[in-house]
Formats: sequence, C-alpha cells, structure tokens
Amino acid sequence: GGELTMRTIRQRRSLIILAIAVATRAGHSSANRGWARFPPPNFQRVKSLRPNININSSAISDKINHTPASIISLSLRGGSSTSANEDECATEDDDDAEEMRRQKREEHEKLVKYRTEQQMLYQLRSTYLTEMLASRGVPLPTIMSVSTADGEKPPEKVDWDCALSTDDDPKSCLYSFDAEPDTKVVAPLGTDQWISLSALNRLRRTDPTKVEPMWHSRYSILQSWFSDESEFSMLQHVGAKGFFVSSVLLDGGNGMVLRSLLVLSVLSALVLLMPLLEFIVGRIIVSAPFWAQWATWGRIARAGFPLKLLIGQMAWKAVASCFSKFENEVREYIVDLECEILESSVPVTVGVGSEEEIMDEEDFDEYDDEYDDEY
Repeated sequence: GGELTMRTIRQRRSLIILAIAVATRAGHSSANRGWARFPPPNFQRVKSLRPNININSSAISDKINHTPASIISLSLRGGSSTSANEDECATEDDDDAEEMRRQKREEHEKLVKYRTEQQMLYQLRSTYLTEMLASRGVPLPTIMSVSTADGEKPPEKVDWDCALSTDDDPKSCLYSFDAEPDTKVVAPLGTDQWISLSALNRLRRTDPTKVEPMWHSRYSILQSWFSDESEFSMLQHVGAKGFFVSSVLLDGGNGMVLRSLLVLSVLSALVLLMPLLEFIVGRIIVSAPFWAQWATWGRIARAGFPLKLLIGQMAWKAVASCFSKFENEVREYIVDLECEILESSVPVTVGVGSEEEIMDEEDFDEYDDEYDDEY
C-alpha cells in the first residue's frame, strides 16, 4: 500500500510537469491556465489501470529526460516579457544620463581647478616680478611694505626726543646696551627706549629692515625721522652739507649718483695717468723678460675666440669686484661723515644741554643780574 502510494505520487508529479511543458510549447501566457486544463487525477482509476500506468510512466520519464532543461526550469508565474524589457531600457537610460552628468561634473571640476591654478601662478609671478623690480629701485609696493602682523596695527608716525649721554647721566642703548659718553641718543617721544644716533643712522644705511623691530614695529621710524616729507624728520636740521651727503650722495637714485661719480672719478684718473700708463706698458712689451715667457702667454694669444671670451669675462668680474669693494669703502666713509653731521646738528631736547635747560639758566642769570642791581 505504501509503495503504491509513493508510485502514484511520482506519476502525478510526472503528469504535472508534462502538462506544464506542453502548455508552455503551445504559447499559453499563464501557467495558471495550464493548471486549469488538467484536473486532478482520479486515484481510483489509477489503481485499476496500474499496469498501463507503469508503462506510460516510463514513457513519460523518457520524455521528461529528453525535455530541455530550459523548458522545465521556466517560472510558474505568467505574463508578457515586454514590460520587463521596457523596465530594463528605462534603467539603462537612467544609468546613461547619470553617467553623462557625472562626466560633465568631473570635467567642470577639472576646468575650475585648472583656472584656479593658473590664477595663483599669475599672482605669484606678479609678486615675484614686483619684488625684483623693487629691489632694483623701482618704486613699487612690496610684501614687507604692505604686510602687518596678525592682530596688530600698522606702525604709526612719532616724534623724537634727543638727549646727551654723559658720565654723570649715562643712557642705555637698544643697539649696544650702553651709549658712549658725550654722544647723542634718541627715542620716540614720551619713552625711554634710547638708541645711539650714530648707531641708528649706520643701521638704517646697512640694514634698514632691522630698525623698526628695535621698537617691536610699533613706530614708523624710517618714515618719521629720516623722510623729507615727514614733519618730524631729523634731516631738516643738517643744512646744505648734510643735504648733499644724505639726499644726493647716499639716497640719490638708490646709490646710482655715488656710483656714477666714482666711475667718472676712475675714468678721469685713467685719462690723467694715460701718458704714464702708455710709457709703462710700452716698456713692458719690448722688455726681454716679457718675451722670455712667450711659451706661456703665446698659447693664450693663439687660442680660439671662446677661450679669449672666457678670459675677458673673468677679467671683467675681477675688475667689477674691485670696484664694488672700492664703492663700499667710499660709502662707509660717507656714512661716517653723515653720522658726524647728525651728531653736530640734531638738537638736544631733554636732559643735559637741552634748550629748556639753557633757557632756564639764562632766566636765572637775568634774575641774578636784576637782583645785584637792586641791592
């Protein structure tokens, strides 16, 4: 009984699978309709026809074995494939549109990045050229001239006080700790941050960038004390001699006036000494020791033009180096002369030797004279 039941179940499964395959081949759109075409089998009839069923079941098994797997594995759900294809096409269109938008966005970002980099490079080149031109004397704003420290105000213009450092009343110096006796020191008005006048002037001539940091960049010392446009300028006390030394020789054309005068002086000396030089050079050329070294300098005389050009460049560099040293020596001498002029011309405003003290002494002398006359 149990074996017959299992066999009956297998036969029923075979019939169901065969019915599905036949319905699919016939072009039915729904597998559910195929199920409706085949009513459930009659188990009583199956029992009475057991021999025939065995034969037919074997044939059915052969058919099932020869049926393609793609037909058997078809989904039991029905419906047309047109809607699925439309969904797939719509999905592909959305993906293509999204890909195009992504590509356009990437291209736009690359273009913006390129333009930004080019703008930054342009500004960097402009800044570099401005710094180079300013270092050569062209009046252009530089980074140092327009920059201020974060959270700080730009340096302000300030007046000055001048005092005389003596043995009885010594003054400190920001540059050399203690000022030399009988020398003048200056400080911003209302402060006691003194610095030697000669040291200050020499420092502004050698390295101007170190002047204002002496007072923590609070005061515009160079523009206030050493500019012709400032009302607090010390140069208004130096007279014609100081004007020629400071404004003409040292500041004229950022040193071009001094350099031009030195070149003219050297050329004038050469012109004056030309007869003597011609005589000396002539005697050397016709001398026996000179021609005895023909094996040495003859190779240079017969050498090609590139070697002669190289020797000429080396000689020119040596002459330029000697002239630069000579110019520095003359400039230092003129700076010392300028310091002496400032020491002698800038008036003392506070302390010993100041104008107020002299006026007090004169008033006291007048009062003393009047007192003597009365008594």
